[in-house]
Amino acid sequence: MLLHTIYLIAICAEAISGALMGIRKDMDIFGVCLIGTVAALGGGTVRDILIGHYPLGWVAHPEYLAFTICAAVVAAVAARALHHFKSAFLVVDALGLVAFTVIGCDIARGFADFHPAIVVMLGMVTGVFGGLLRDVLCNEIPLVLRREIYASVSLLTGATYVGVLHLQVDPRIATMSSLLLGFAVRLLAIRFHWELPRMDKDRVRGFD
Repeated sequence: MLLHTIYLIAICAEAISGALMGIRKDMDIFGVCLIGTVAALGGGTVRDILIGHYPLGWVAHPEYLAFTICAAVVAAVAARALHHFKSAFLVVDALGLVAFTVIGCDIARGFADFHPAIVVMLGMVTGVFGGLLRDVLCNEIPLVLRREIYASVSLLTGATYVGVLHLQVDPRIATMSSLLLGFAVRLLAIRFHWELPRMDKDRVRGFD
């Protein structure tokens, strides 16, 4: 129940985030709602397609689609006021990232006997691909391909969840420990501007 509640909050927050980017790109209301929905539900959709898990999550639960569209419309109406809540959105986005990751791992584990490494990768796909698709559709370099520690947090969260379960620990403890660890690392990365090293473009000078 806790994870499901976090999931609903997270998809609404991600939908608002995507909608705001659509507004900045001067899209119409359809485009804003589409980008918001892709940002919120894209990761789970890609995961389900990869493993052949049908019906897709938002097809089996149309209310998810309704939540994201409503959130995007709210963002379109209240866009001027939402910038005051930027810090809150960063916190909710961090929570959404780790929640999506754990949910993705859990669905992958329950669907087939995948290798633990594949389960972790599918959790990461669930966590980051919505934002990646959002950025691609908005003609932006995806956040997960830049220096910011984002996908790495998803991998850490998924690996912790799968690893703790492997030790035959209660699933509730595995869920909470992985959520807390991933959430804390993501917030610390935001607070202290932790980044992965950027590759020096001079190394490929002459290849362009």
